[in-house]
Amino acid sequence: MYAIVDIETTGGNPKKDKITEIAVVLHDGQKVIHEFSTLINPECRIPHHISSLTGITNEMVAGSPKFYEVAKELVELTRDHVFVAHNVSFDYNFVRSEFQRLGYDYWREQLCTVRLSRKILPGHQSYSLGRLCDDLNISINGRHRAMGDAAATSVLFEMLVREESRNNTNYIAGSDKTTGIRNPLLDTDKLKCLPEVPGVYYFYNQQTELVYIGKSKNIKSRVLSHFSNHSSGKAMRMQTMVADVDCDCTGSELIALLRESHEIKKHQPVFNRRQRRSMFRYELCSYTDDKGYIRFVLDKTSERQTAPLNTFTTKAEAHGFLNRMIERFGLCQKLCGVYPSENHCFHYEIGACKGACIGKEPPVKYNLRANKLLDFCRFGYHNLLIIDEGRNREEKSVVKIEKGKYIGFGYFTPSFQEYNPDIMHECISSYPDNREVQQIIRQYLHNNNVERIIEY
Repeated sequence: MYAIVDIETTGGNPKKDKITEIAVVLHDGQKVIHEFSTLINPECRIPHHISSLTGITNEMVAGSPKFYEVAKELVELTRDHVFVAHNVSFDYNFVRSEFQRLGYDYWREQLCTVRLSRKILPGHQSYSLGRLCDDLNISINGRHRAMGDAAATSVLFEMLVREESRNNTNYIAGSDKTTGIRNPLLDTDKLKCLPEVPGVYYFYNQQTELVYIGKSKNIKSRVLSHFSNHSSGKAMRMQTMVADVDCDCTGSELIALLRESHEIKKHQPVFNRRQRRSMFRYELCSYTDDKGYIRFVLDKTSERQTAPLNTFTTKAEAHGFLNRMIERFGLCQKLCGVYPSENHCFHYEIGACKGACIGKEPPVKYNLRANKLLDFCRFGYHNLLIIDEGRNREEKSVVKIEKGKYIGFGYFTPSFQEYNPDIMHECISSYPDNREVQQIIRQYLHNNNVERIIEY
């Protein structure tokens, strides 16, 4: 059974935007058996450009039910159904987010008619719903309205089912990723119940030995992806070996990364060995030259004991970061190693460099700006509490840095949204500091936003 879903929203971000309309068409694979649709009061203003697109105005939704008022009906309607949508990740993530705000973990198997159409009906210039329906002579009675788009998607779905049957393929039936599981001892129902939240997961063999540890922002999605990966002999050997799966929800992706690193070092599972060696291939280091200038150098990762300022997975990423820092802090290209020259750098010619490359700007003055990059790479301050999401709506996570050293992490419940450092210090569980966790924290803070960083 299938639940073909379409939604309209106040925007494109499921974390901050809300649903304004939802339609569900229940389908048995051959015909429509039930339809449901309703406007939703998003409890916030609908932007003008969204109203212009959908025709749904603030006045229209003012008297409509709020999401929590239809939540139970949606659960019952879609229970034991595959969640089908055109670009399913958009609709599914919005519905999941609405349920998460209510404290409910909504999960359904998913099927995307965009992906199916590309496989079963190749050759179209565009696979957007409007363009594809035009090509296939499927009428849409109400474009950019939930029921109009859901009804058109259901007609497209029927066409895909018929075409698949005619070609004797198995894309629709094989869309459930658990069908790729190889070890008969592995409980597929257990996989279907895995949480779709950040955390660490563990694979065990038949002898209950730990063979692999991984982390993900979405545990369930990542675990299932392992069993649909047939790209290498290693992946398929692991599928055959895995007989049980366990997981640990962390709330914060940063803590998932830190915990995964610690667990791999502690247990050294057979399928994790040597994986970290290739994770960070380039690093940024600094030194002071014989003239007193702080200089920066990008190089391939080495086994030196001192931790680098930053690490990168690719050379392009490394150069991109350093060039942004040169511009941000007004540094010299030559002293940062990106413009080899016996004389001045190119930026000096255009007035963007003050001449440190030729000794015109004294070291004391130049190093004031170079030290800003050092501070930026060293967490900005020596003592930090990094606050982010917890494992539930009331909880927060915290990672502690003291004098530039990683101390550990923990969880706390803020009182009336107040963040008491004393409470946060007490909740910290100690973990060893090492080169890798320093790299993980630096990289994460440079590439992601956390809820708050507190200096103490």
